[in-house]
Amino acid sequence: MTEIWGVLAAVASSALGGTSVAATRYVVGACDPLVLGAFRFGIGFILLLPIALVRGEQPPPPRDWLGIAGLGLLFFGLFPVLFNASLLFTTSARGALALSTLPLLTMVAGALLRIEPLTGRKTIGVLLATCGVAVALVSDIASAPAGAWRGDLLMVGAALCMALYNVWSKPFIRRAGAIAFTIMGMAAGSCVLMTISLARGGFAPVMNFDTAQWLAIGYLGLFGSAITFFLWAFALAHTTPTRVAISVTVNPITAAMVGALLLTEPIRWNLALGLVTVFAGIWIATTAGRSLAVAR
Repeated sequence: MTEIWGVLAAVASSALGGTSVAATRYVVGACDPLVLGAFRFGIGFILLLPIALVRGEQPPPPRDWLGIAGLGLLFFGLFPVLFNASLLFTTSARGALALSTLPLLTMVAGALLRIEPLTGRKTIGVLLATCGVAVALVSDIASAPAGAWRGDLLMVGAALCMALYNVWSKPFIRRAGAIAFTIMGMAAGSCVLMTISLARGGFAPVMNFDTAQWLAIGYLGLFGSAITFFLWAFALAHTTPTRVAISVTVNPITAAMVGALLLTEPIRWNLALGLVTVFAGIWIATTAGRSLAVAR
């Protein structure tokens, strides 16, 4: 399997993730962020487990269970709490813009942990793609709600969780496989979120959900969890953490489009310019120096 499939899987994952930002913001005001995370990743686990059983997937080696569970708590436990809580304070497009710090955080974390070396071309590509996000959403920054900075900071914290997950995951995915790794991580994260939510009585509000809200939950479970994070793990197995992370700059573009359709958030001409800039950055960061960037 060539590295380009990893990059394409990451782009597809991030595009789906962008739609999940808007779907999350649609429903997050009606329930506790922990409950929403428990639903999202619990459904993802339920959907992926039968696929693993049918395919005859083997569980990860016992020596990796603690590490995978820890990464699962980081990515499927803490990350969704910060992610969902951030969207209580900011718009879906602005939240996605804050999440687009992920490539920079991943690149720095990978270099500091000696997992992935820095290169000039990769750095230029990451910065260009991040600038493309800013161009695409510059109008949304001016129309931010009061207190949006709190949501921005929470989303940057979520991006840091994701960056650490990216740089630490590859050895586990190589030994366990993308599906088994994702399933175990989701199980760990969703179980903790569900336990805390039950103890706090957080599931009570969901009894008042309407059909549209349950459809949003179902969408998050299928597309925003099972498919999105399987593709993300697949991408991490086949290319470097930074090359996977840079694809998240596609996320705000789809978030802005879906936000405009579902949440009547503004969308303007600069989105097209930002989209072109984002893909130019991705192309620059992923088309050279592959021999130097493959993480061990």
